[in-house]
Amino acid sequence: MHGLGNDFVVLDGRQTSLPAMTPLVARALADRRTGIGCDQVIVLEPSIAHAFRMRIFNSDGGEVEACGNASRAVALLHGEPATVETGGGPIALEPLGGGARVDMGAPRFDWDAIPLAYPMDTAQMPVGWDDLSAPMAVNVGNPHVVFFVDDADAVPIETLGPVIEHDPLFPERVNVNVASLAGPDHLKLRVWERGAGLTRACGTGACATAVAAIRRGLVASPVRVTLPGGDLVIAWQPGGSILMSGPAAESFRGSFDWDDYT
Repeated sequence: MHGLGNDFVVLDGRQTSLPAMTPLVARALADRRTGIGCDQVIVLEPSIAHAFRMRIFNSDGGEVEACGNASRAVALLHGEPATVETGGGPIALEPLGGGARVDMGAPRFDWDAIPLAYPMDTAQMPVGWDDLSAPMAVNVGNPHVVFFVDDADAVPIETLGPVIEHDPLFPERVNVNVASLAGPDHLKLRVWERGAGLTRACGTGACATAVAAIRRGLVASPVRVTLPGGDLVIAWQPGGSILMSGPAAESFRGSFDWDDYT
């Protein structure tokens, strides 16, 4: 499945038990030359408290807490509204025509909720890397820093992204967003995704960036966020939950021998 070109291998264990997912298997499945190929491996499992559990493994094998694009894809697969358990907390999914709306929960701004290595103002962080400075940090189920620039396309995020991702300031690493204003309710965004690299789309990145722009008074909700893969619409009011709407699609179905990837 994919959301705006951010693609996933979805393993459905809601009714049938699956072998245990490991970083080694996730990396092997995600490899585009020797595996199936994807940005993230999504594992669906039973949940005691919610409709089911969604686990997310990046292409480097690391397990992460949230993925907005995958949430829309899973909503489409499930086919009806549901509350789903994730590592970042429960989220509410609702399939729509050709896509889904996801309640991503409330953003968090405290330095230790991001988390950062030490206390600082997360609304205007007193840090910088080359020409990128004074970002906002926000946790939307996973950690993000957001830089507002004149031209998002001009930023060498392929070079700066991995440096910022692995900076000791971020003990759990971080997703890196560079955004420019395209209109009163419109942002242009590029994302370096933690554990996956430069991506065509990042749903949590769009959420984090829209929230940061609203907090800084740059745009009003709802916000259209244009990524290389297409557009998402993010609605948020301070104190409330983030609502993300956008497309998702199934690419194909298949089967494989688990032993080939262990």
